[in-house]
Amino acid sequence: MTEVLHLRGPVLVGPQEVVSQAWVVAGRLTFTRPSGSYEGRSLEGWVVPGMVDAHCHVGLDAHGAVDDATSEEQASTDRDAGALLLRDAGSPADTRWVDEREDLPVLVRAGRHIARPRRYLRGFAEEVEPEQLVDAVRRQAARSDGWVKLVGDWIDRDIGDLAACWPLWALRPAIAAAHEAGARVTAHCFAESSLADLVDAGIDCIEHATGLDDTTLPLLAGRGVAIVPTLINIETFPGIASAAEGKFPVYAAHLRALHERRHRTVATAYEAGIPVYAGTDAGGSLAHGRLAEEVLALAAAGLPPIEALSAATWAARAWLGRDGLTEGAQADLLVLDADPRLDLRLLQAPRAVVLRGVVRAGTWS
Repeated sequence: MTEVLHLRGPVLVGPQEVVSQAWVVAGRLTFTRPSGSYEGRSLEGWVVPGMVDAHCHVGLDAHGAVDDATSEEQASTDRDAGALLLRDAGSPADTRWVDEREDLPVLVRAGRHIARPRRYLRGFAEEVEPEQLVDAVRRQAARSDGWVKLVGDWIDRDIGDLAACWPLWALRPAIAAAHEAGARVTAHCFAESSLADLVDAGIDCIEHATGLDDTTLPLLAGRGVAIVPTLINIETFPGIASAAEGKFPVYAAHLRALHERRHRTVATAYEAGIPVYAGTDAGGSLAHGRLAEEVLALAAAGLPPIEALSAATWAARAWLGRDGLTEGAQADLLVLDADPRLDLRLLQAPRAVVLRGVVRAGTWS
């Protein structure tokens, strides 16, 4: 006998589109009541798409690649917190085995970070010189799920501050090579100096984007370049600045200034029409399972609550080419106690987390 899960809504199929109920049959969503004999269970509450962490790192911690057991723990923590689609924004670990696990979130990989030698965290990246960038991009595009991750800027110890890593002459053919391979390109960028060349070269997304200013905001807006601000990660800037103060005072002051204006930067980007998506930067030194905090941080920065919610649900899924709550879609969803458009804090404690049609956290009615 077929097992059916009845979602006794309301079901938020879009930011302003609500249907009263839905069903899950064989792991797929339907808005038509099943016919015939079936064994039914039900969940009652406000239904939203499973959340999207658009910037995290499965298979990575502060020291580099981790073992499979640690990667599993990271992905499980995200799942239980309601993040069911993860864009892994760079990892040295081979996590393709996750695709075989029905109980773990859907993972969209960007391959390994690509960085200049000695211009990023040790053990994280494939390190190449500019003349080798095209080949490195092709390698990482081949091991990814449609994304390539560049380290756009990092501290240059010779000048004692953040500086761009790649010349424009290297970026243009490298990003073109990624596009030819069917991959989009994103870049880690804290500072102001790397952004214009990346946009000129055809970048698709900027991570962190703390250096956006009056010059580069219209460039990103004009090209439709998205940003993933990772605001809960930017909260670490004052601590990093304090640790660097003695040796690199200019760098420390720069980080503090970027942190100070972080909310204004995100609000101005949103107002300029730049697409904004929610990502935590979990992995590295940040714990997984904090995506709801990032959504709240986007709202605190000035996004309307419904837009902050969409940045982690409807809009984010569409951006990554994954289904939301549509007929026949894989049933990846959250059930909440009330309408999250009115109170984003509800995302911090889902009544139930449903992944591939199975309740993975929470309880049946």
